[in-house]
Amino acid sequence: MTDRLITAGGLVLRPWTATDAAAVHAAFSAPLMSRQTAEPVGDPAAAERWLAERAREWAEGTGFSWAVTDGCAVLGCVRVSSISRRHETGWVSYWTVAAAQGRGVAGTAARTVADWALGDLGLFRLELGHRTDNPASCGVAARAGFSVEGLQRAKLRYGNERHDVELHARLASDP
Repeated sequence: MTDRLITAGGLVLRPWTATDAAAVHAAFSAPLMSRQTAEPVGDPAAAERWLAERAREWAEGTGFSWAVTDGCAVLGCVRVSSISRRHETGWVSYWTVAAAQGRGVAGTAARTVADWALGDLGLFRLELGHRTDNPASCGVAARAGFSVEGLQRAKLRYGNERHDVELHARLASDP
């Protein structure tokens, strides 16, 4: 595996640390961010648990998650998770704080980590999905080299509302 620190396009991707708890808590305090995790990150203790889970995944090789920074401030997160060594597949996800949105941060981070996963990590297929009512995330997927593969109808439920998800994938053999 490569060095855990990756630089690209003026960004520094580094493993999360316990000192990032305040930044994680602040990020997940944004209204739509509660949808980004299975467990709510509503207080500092929950942020510490979220960080501990990222460290556990890394240690076990089941997921790799980076804090996306400008060298100082946390701008977001990019991950490769749900890794299957047998099938050489993984799931890419990303989020950014409001101040970083619209600046190309997520696209650069997702492309960089996808390149890493399809190269150094030895995966062949990466997938990601986004709600169809989130065109910005669709743009991130396209900028990161992911092709649209299809629609997953009513896949996600938030409250009483169901959302369709557009599935994208990128293969190691893609140009």
